[in-house]
Amino acid sequence: MIYDKLIDTDILIWYLRGNQNAYDLIHSIGEFAISAVTYMELVQGMRDKEELKKLKKTLKQWRVKVIYMDMEISALALFYVEEYFLSHSMQLADALIGATCTNFGMTLYTANDKHYRFIKDLDIFVFRP
Repeated sequence: MIYDKLIDTDILIWYLRGNQNAYDLIHSIGEFAISAVTYMELVQGMRDKEELKKLKKTLKQWRVKVIYMDMEISALALFYVEEYFLSHSMQLADALIGATCTNFGMTLYTANDKHYRFIKDLDIFVFRP
């Protein structure tokens, strides 16, 4: 099952830092997915195996679906980088996350809307910490 909401890395970082707005959002929106890119970014931010264990447990408790890259997402991300890197400095991770959303018709929840707002057909929910 593909969910209709994809949470960007930044919101989960705000949550892990104890931000109340991020806490309220996560606990009010129901089930959501994250990109495999977001999961990898979160893992890279862990300080030790215990933090990683807590992260994995929390994501499992929330029943978060991790969406992996496939050929369609990769091809769309490649298009986004070609289309938007020179004009908007589109970065690889953002292209993959945006492509995941548009590929599945999901809403992207992010505080980094400036990274995505130029992508046509991307539905964005702007989070403010």
